[in-house]
Amino acid sequence: MIKITYLEHSGFAVECDDYVLIFDYYKGNLPQFDKDKKICVFASHVHYDHFKKKIFTWAEEYENIHYILSDDIEAAGPKDQTEHIGADADFNIGDLRIHTLKSTDEGVAFLVRVKEKTFFHAGDLNWWYWEEEDNETWNEPMRQAYQKEIAKIEGEEIDYAFFPLDSRQGEESALGINYFMRHTNTKIVFPMHMWGRYEAYERLMERPESEGYRQKGMHITRTQQVFELEERKE
Repeated sequence: MIKITYLEHSGFAVECDDYVLIFDYYKGNLPQFDKDKKICVFASHVHYDHFKKKIFTWAEEYENIHYILSDDIEAAGPKDQTEHIGADADFNIGDLRIHTLKSTDEGVAFLVRVKEKTFFHAGDLNWWYWEEEDNETWNEPMRQAYQKEIAKIEGEEIDYAFFPLDSRQGEESALGINYFMRHTNTKIVFPMHMWGRYEAYERLMERPESEGYRQKGMHITRTQQVFELEERKE
């Protein structure tokens, strides 16, 4: 059983047997965790909606906690419990194997293996197409940069993914998640970075491009929503 709590925006708390993984907290109420579990806190980049120094206060309550921060975050964090890592890096903490990709915005995306499970948190790695931007100077370079990063995990077996679905992009909001789902073998995907516009999920599920993965999408409707998930068999 995996318990996943949607905190806010791109923030999630993932509770496994021995580990708790917390991704991109910036606000919301943190669940109470078993203090015997190893807690790993990830921050993909320094933007205000993905990182808050408040996370460092959790070390006062949880002794067995580690912080894995993108190297664009200058905050030091608790001594001997904090690591800053850049793109295309590999790092291990106990049974956790962590690999990073380069974001198409700031910082990194995280691919995290915990024993037999694999999690992917995109941070701000996305196909950021903007209608108002010039195709030659922005949209085409963006496409190339995004597809280059996803090519690094082509066909990857991912159990749980957290990926942007930003309705500010209008009709192109699903470009990134559609491409990601077509090029990885992801079992379950949580849309994020929706700025509270949870109807973006319904619009995505109505689009023909999502037909191949509709049964894999998790429907987020509110903050603090909890998902208790049994292992899915392909």
